[in-house]
This record gives sequence, C-alpha cells and structure tokens, in this order.
Amino acid sequence: MTPTLIYFDFLCPYAWRGVELADLLRREHGLMFELRHFSLVQGNHNDNAQSRHQPTWWLTDQAAGSGSAAQIGSLEAFLADQAAARQSEEKRWAFALALFRAVHRDKAELSAQTIQAAAQTARLDMAQFQTDLAEDGARRAELRTDLAAAAEQGVFGTPTFVLPEGHAAYFRFANLVSPEKALETWQLYVSVLESDARIETIKRAKRA
Repeated sequence: MTPTLIYFDFLCPYAWRGVELADLLRREHGLMFELRHFSLVQGNHNDNAQSRHQPTWWLTDQAAGSGSAAQIGSLEAFLADQAAARQSEEKRWAFALALFRAVHRDKAELSAQTIQAAAQTARLDMAQFQTDLAEDGARRAELRTDLAAAAEQGVFGTPTFVLPEGHAAYFRFANLVSPEKALETWQLYVSVLESDARIETIKRAKRA
C-alpha cells in the first residue's frame, strides 16, 4: 500500500495537529502515512518569493546557529528528526510527536535542550542519536531530499497531505481532532480533495 505523505514543520501548530491526526489514523485504523519535511522559513524567504518550485535559498545550506531563532530551531529539529528516523519508523513518530507536544502543547522553546528532552521522551538510544546527529552532512542531504520534493510538489504550508493518487492540499486544523472523530474527519478531507468540484479554498469568516 502506498502511504499518504504528510509535509510538516515543527514550528507550526497546525502541523502538530495534522501529525496527531495521522498518528491516530495509522494506529487505530491501519492507514499508512509517511513523515516528510517542509521548511516554512525556506518557503517564506524573500529570495524564494519568485518561485517556490525552484528555491535559491535553502535551509540546508545555512550554517548551524546562524539566522533567526526560527531558522536555528527548525534546522536543528529537522536534522534531529532525520537522526531519530535512523532508529526506526516508530521511533521517528515517537520523537516527532514528543517534540511537537513539547513545543505546542507545553509551550517549550524549540531549542537544542527541548530536542534532547524529546529524544529521551521517545526512548531513543541516546548514544546512537548523538552519533547520527554528528553525521551532519548525511542528515542535511536527507533533509534536502525532502525539501526538494516539497518544492516540486508545490507545498506552501503545513500540514500538506499528498494522497497516494497524487491529490495534495494544505489542511489547517483549528483544534486537535478527537480519537472518535479522527476517521470521519479524514474521510471528509479526502472526499473534498478528490471531488470533481475542485474546491480550492474554504475559509471561515471571522467576526470582529
């Protein structure tokens, strides 16, 4: 079975809710999802304003510790997630969820300290995690592959789901989806995305 891809950024609370939904669906309903990275810092960079499909400024080219706090934190988080993935797919999900929850539920700063704590929460082999993190060039190459695929796909926000049939869309979650509503919510999303009506935007009006 071909998995649904989910592009995410640890900076984004909507992505956190999307990854939580995907985790519910894969654990409770046997659906398949694959985690992929998309950088909001890269996507919104002024140097890439002319074309998201062909970035000229890449997060993976930036020196560690350089740039804004968002740039530093997101690069460190992405590379750590790639390192976690070296231990197993389940460990990667555990790490991603632990880091998302620390940042967006518990309001921790996206920092090296928070990343290390998330790795411990996910019960990673910490010695192996540090070894894999130290292979910076390899982790950056893996991240670059994700970012290039996101650019080719036209991803502009997170979470973006890419269905096995190729349909893809950004889905903004106002709230966490309850376990009881997870499958119903997903089926509604898929039906809208696959509909011949080709609905491009649904945006709620906001009262003053």
